[in-house]
Amino acid sequence: MTFRTRFAPSPTGFLHIGSARTALFCYLQARREGGTLLLRIEDTDLERSKQEAVDVILEGLAWMGLSPDEPPVYQSQRHAQHREAALRLLAEGKAYRCVCTREELDAMREEQREKKLKPKYDGRCRHRQADIAADAPAVVRFITPADGEVGWDDLIQGTIRFKNEELDDLILLRSDGSPTYNLAVVVDDHDMAINHVIRGEDHISNTPRQIHLFRALGWEVPQYGHMPLLHGSDGAKLSKRHGAVSVLQFREDGYLPEALNNYLVRLGWSHGEQEIFTMAEMERLFDVRQLGRSASIFDHDKLLWINGHHIRAAEPERLAGLLTHQLHLIGIADPDPELVRAVIPALQPRAKSLREMAESARFYFAERVTPYQEKAVGKHLKAEILPAYQALLAALQAQEAWRHDPLEATFKEVMEAHGLAMGKLAQPVRIALTGTDVSPSIFAVLEALGRERSLTRLAELADFWGRL
Repeated sequence: MTFRTRFAPSPTGFLHIGSARTALFCYLQARREGGTLLLRIEDTDLERSKQEAVDVILEGLAWMGLSPDEPPVYQSQRHAQHREAALRLLAEGKAYRCVCTREELDAMREEQREKKLKPKYDGRCRHRQADIAADAPAVVRFITPADGEVGWDDLIQGTIRFKNEELDDLILLRSDGSPTYNLAVVVDDHDMAINHVIRGEDHISNTPRQIHLFRALGWEVPQYGHMPLLHGSDGAKLSKRHGAVSVLQFREDGYLPEALNNYLVRLGWSHGEQEIFTMAEMERLFDVRQLGRSASIFDHDKLLWINGHHIRAAEPERLAGLLTHQLHLIGIADPDPELVRAVIPALQPRAKSLREMAESARFYFAERVTPYQEKAVGKHLKAEILPAYQALLAALQAQEAWRHDPLEATFKEVMEAHGLAMGKLAQPVRIALTGTDVSPSIFAVLEALGRERSLTRLAELADFWGRL
């Protein structure tokens, strides 16, 4: 049997981080098993389902590298199949028409509450089918077994059992003929040949109802695995106030997709003490059966740390386009592509995100870096150092070979002549080049900026310093 699973989001908003984790786990398990991942857009809520949301989901999955193996299935296009299954159950005596009004249902539930009973539909229309007119507005309800229990061996949670008496006769078709969630899911899972369902534990209460429907329709029941949910640092279910934003926001904030995948896979799963994984390693090692049963805490600091590692491991050429996008976002409209590529190796070792890298690179693309940082000026631009700085500027103006080794040799000659340590001379140079006293290696900055731009900035600081 070929492993087939599905990711089934509702297009009523963005692809948030919890759903992205579900998609990742479905994808990885399919790869581990040599199987197939399908995508089903559960867009039966026509008022809330938007094409823009579908587009965002598809874009988010593509960015994460989790594109499905077959074209997406749209649930809203399958109402005929859903209705056919419900009418079949009705014809076979496994479902019935219900004409209870809203007022009757409310009164029934209020009476149950007064008697300290669990509110649920009591099945009263099961016994009055002969009195219901054929043209009366009605919903179609499933006849849930009254006795015994229903259960399954969950891939993650272990054995789960529900007493049938706790379940009511769920609605299959609304009075307008539209299918309800549980019916549509069962029909679609069957027709898509889904044999493994991996989803959040908030769906556990739906599973016994879906198992009953599978069995009533004579279809094989998939294996289920219900993942623990993600929580914020306060222990509450992850929400927008915890930063549960669209996965595409992580892209805009400068995260790499492989870093986000790496972080998400570690939320509930581990492989020894290993923290950093490539996608190939995750596809080979991940097993949903090894997931823990406790909720995982989403930690932005840990994600940032993992992102920094993947930035350092990335090929500079690949980062060039991503960094250019980040530069656009911070207002640098037309960065020189060659300069973008040149600055990456110097910035990679320190950057934890591409946004941070872009901010650190801002000085490379500025026309001028003035005004200089006031604190840096006060700390490093001392009158007794100015002659050495002026001598360095003259030596660099005579320097034609603008590479690391010749530049370093020029620095050493001036330092020896003036009896200075590197820091005394390097920090003023750093201020001249960047506007601050923090930057990558001086020689890396000089090389990246090039001779003309570097000398212009060095001369500008000499003029400023001389007027202090």
